Amino acid sequence: MIRLTEEARAEIAKVPFFVRKMAQKAVESEVAKANREEVTVNDVRLVREKYIKFAEEEKDQSKAKPTRIAVVRCEVVSEVCPGVACFQAFNQRKIAFSEYGPETEFIGFFTCGGCPGRRVARLVEKLVPFGLDVVHLSSCMLLEKDYVKCPHWRQIKRSIEQKGIKVVEGTHH
Repeated sequence: MIRLTEEARAEIAKVPFFVRKMAQKAVESEVAKANREEVTVNDVRLVREKYIKFAEEEKDQSKAKPTRIAVVRCEVVSEVCPGVACFQAFNQRKIAFSEYGPETEFIGFFTCGGCPGRRVARLVEKLVPFGLDVVHLSSCMLLEKDYVKCPHWRQIKRSIEQKGIKVVEGTHH
């Protein structure tokens, strides 16, 4: 059985709650692979360095913080659309993405979860710790010709803005 030292427990407690169990399992797995039974603070730090350091904010303030965006799209449309046009528009910085520079990062792409957008607020909240700045409502939510326009898009937009996140209407149309 794997045991954690008090210092290791304190270090694990610094991990955001929504990934804490996963982080602890990763540390315990590494210690078990090394045929050891005790997790030290050093083990926690090594696993952090190995698996999640790349996702953490840089402390170097001399670099400008990149704009981080996500796209929310219609659950129904996701059954027939793989999102290619959204990604192409972003990669080429066209249409609704034309104002972004090369430092902009695409950090999330998810569906609304079905009417009335039941998972949007929850998933936006999960992206906030990763520096989310802007959420685009996918063109499929707003078009009236190709798809049925989302009857809840205004409510979804408000729920995102209430979290302090800017919302842009559209992606590739």
